[in-house]
Amino acid sequence: DKNARPLALSGHVGFDSLPDQLVNKSTSQGFCFNILCIGETGIGKSTLMDTLFNTNFENFESSHFEPKVKLRAQTYDLQESNVRLKLTVVNTVGFGDQMNKQESYQHIVDYIDTQFESYLQEELKIKRSLHNYHDSRIHACLYFIAPSGHSLKSLDLVTMKKLDSKVNIIPVIAKADTISKSELHKFKIKIMSELVSNGVQIYQFPIDDETVAKINTTMNGHLPFAVVGSTEELREMLICVNMEDLREQTHTRHYELYRRCKLEEMGFKDTDPECKPVSLQQTYESKRQEFLVELQRREEEMRQTFVQRVKEKEAELKDAERETKLEEKRRNLEEEMSVFGKHRAAAELLQNAQSNNKKEKDRKNSGFM
Repeated sequence: DKNARPLALSGHVGFDSLPDQLVNKSTSQGFCFNILCIGETGIGKSTLMDTLFNTNFENFESSHFEPKVKLRAQTYDLQESNVRLKLTVVNTVGFGDQMNKQESYQHIVDYIDTQFESYLQEELKIKRSLHNYHDSRIHACLYFIAPSGHSLKSLDLVTMKKLDSKVNIIPVIAKADTISKSELHKFKIKIMSELVSNGVQIYQFPIDDETVAKINTTMNGHLPFAVVGSTEELREMLICVNMEDLREQTHTRHYELYRRCKLEEMGFKDTDPECKPVSLQQTYESKRQEFLVELQRREEEMRQTFVQRVKEKEAELKDAERETKLEEKRRNLEEEMSVFGKHRAAAELLQNAQSNNKKEKDRKNSGFM
């Protein structure tokens, strides 16, 4: 444009302070992080949480005789320097102790979906308050594997397969000091081979950021982590380096997948059958018209049903009325027959009396002669 006036920067503008503004805002608001611990009773879930966050969390003893899996969520307000963290630890009580193994993972799946649904309902409200909403979605799942040294249990494979599209799974070998280093190395290779062959997608530490690419590449090669001897590395990977990525993956990948599937189930789509964009207003009007048509159909069905029932009731009343009239006629006939019988009996008595009198007179007249 010839009329455009060139403008050269004559000094410091200040948008390089945006990172500092974001840091200050995030620090004032605080952060939340939710961890799901899955593993058998007594495998060391609570002990690891205490070690990772250098805190003595409230622990509850549990037995191997739970009738069903219970998910116990405990929230703690932690502070380190001037950074506040609202940490929620969700523990699976009685996991794997039931005869029906499907119930072991189904309760976990339902719990994760419930947290997604709560966030979605808040997001769909007209008056939303997401800025102070307590996000209870699971950001990381520490899956504790028993140190058998052989292979994964079928329950472990099925559970992780059911959860890999819903949560960031980080496999952890519990009590790794109970097996030798060589056995542990072979066990890790066996676990990763089984996960790949069964199509289980576990969380991969991001390597697209140059600042953490080297260390995350190394840590990806150490999966699954062994708890004993690598607690510091697990804390480094989970909290110090990749906590924000875990939170972001939860929102952009797992929650978005749940949200998309849920809205599609409700009939909302971005495009029509001709692949043309469809606005939310158009979808709403379409669903509204479908609802009105369905409502009219149901009203017509109810009206027809009501009319049919009225006709049936009228027919029943007419039948009852006919039966009443017949019953009345029967009673009248019985009464007439009863009266007739009485009259007949009286006539017979009178006739017998007259016959007896005549015989008596004849007898007397015969004797007089």
